[in-house]
Amino acid sequence: MKIAVVGLGAMGAAAAGNLLRKGHEVRGMDVRQAALDALSEAGGAPHATIAGAVTGADAVVCFVVNSTQVDAVVSGPGGIAAHLDPAAVLIQCATVSASFIRRVGEQLAPAGVLLVDAPVSGGVRGAAGGTLTVMASGPREAMARARPVLCEMGSHVHDFGDELGAGSTVKTINQLFCGVHLAVLGEAIALGKRAGLDPQRLLEVYGSSAAASWMMQDRGPRALQDAPPSNSTIDIFVKDLALVLDAGRDLKFPLPIAAAAHQMFLTGSAVGKGALDDSHLWEAYPAPR
Repeated sequence: MKIAVVGLGAMGAAAAGNLLRKGHEVRGMDVRQAALDALSEAGGAPHATIAGAVTGADAVVCFVVNSTQVDAVVSGPGGIAAHLDPAAVLIQCATVSASFIRRVGEQLAPAGVLLVDAPVSGGVRGAAGGTLTVMASGPREAMARARPVLCEMGSHVHDFGDELGAGSTVKTINQLFCGVHLAVLGEAIALGKRAGLDPQRLLEVYGSSAAASWMMQDRGPRALQDAPPSNSTIDIFVKDLALVLDAGRDLKFPLPIAAAAHQMFLTGSAVGKGALDDSHLWEAYPAPR
């Protein structure tokens, strides 16, 4: 297949690499030249414009960061909607609100653009290995065209029906789990440090106990590195947990644990740690005396 990946950050670049290794023709677009150079070195076709990447593609996968960027690359001047082949499908993977993706769908419908709401989970490792969990929804024709690509990207592809926004709602709840687990990890490390305990030893204990979680096993080692390369920052979870709270507000549903976790990520951002890897939320707590 001819697949365009718009947004070659950590997740987009890893997904593009996976698709290349599986024999697909992958075009990529990003505003950063370094990202385009890396795609070229991997065997893909870099493009400086969305039009260049999207024209003639069978599918376009959008891996940008947030709703503002989705608006810009999909509906903005020279965006995906203006250049997508009528037989192609747009697969939107960014973590956004259900109401936002429904609005995008309404905007694109008059032009006949086929859109699938398909946020993912599994991190860079899952994107690189094609083992992502995909939470998808959308019109049946769009899903039929997207499924071959989704199955190359993920080993767990879940279809939540015709309605755009259902996939994003599932992802929002996923981020509730992830954010709370990360907040607890940061609090536990900070508490252990205050007690004078070695955090490495603590993670060895908790990683093999009933306290263990995927987040602990994935982020724990990074939490102990001085400056780990960051694929997901504290500020990203400020955004993601805000989406969780927005969903609760829209549904008039209380989310006290999500609110507490959000406050800790906000604290990390407020004290200048927002660009750190999300495993370093413990730095938002007072240093040991």
